[in-house]
Amino acid sequence: QVQLVESGGGLVQAGDSLTLSCAASGRTVSSNAMAWFRQTPGKEREFIAVIDWSGSRTRYADSVTGRFTISRDNPQKMVYLQMNNLKPEDTAVYYCAARRVGTIDQGSDATLYAFWGQGTQVTVSS
Repeated sequence: QVQLVESGGGLVQAGDSLTLSCAASGRTVSSNAMAWFRQTPGKEREFIAVIDWSGSRTRYADSVTGRFTISRDNPQKMVYLQMNNLKPEDTAVYYCAARRVGTIDQGSDATLYAFWGQGTQVTVSS
């Protein structure tokens, strides 16, 4: 079993940067692809970024490409989401997720993720 805990959310202004962290506990996640999703009230969970088990392959949603960067530190069992040039439309609860496989194929499909964190709120004011 894997437990995921997100941190680093908060209230920022448009144009600011923020880094989210996801700490994994339980069994190792070094062989799992990891991703970030976000969700706003009344909407489906939205894919943001995914990283493969090694950290060498990543994929991003069009809405965040060039602004967000996903990374991981396997020995520390951490995954990060660096968010730059934040916009009000980035306001959401951000979730960390882990797949049972290490690849990023179909990585935007939330149904393929077995483990989820509780989420951290990011609010961007204009």
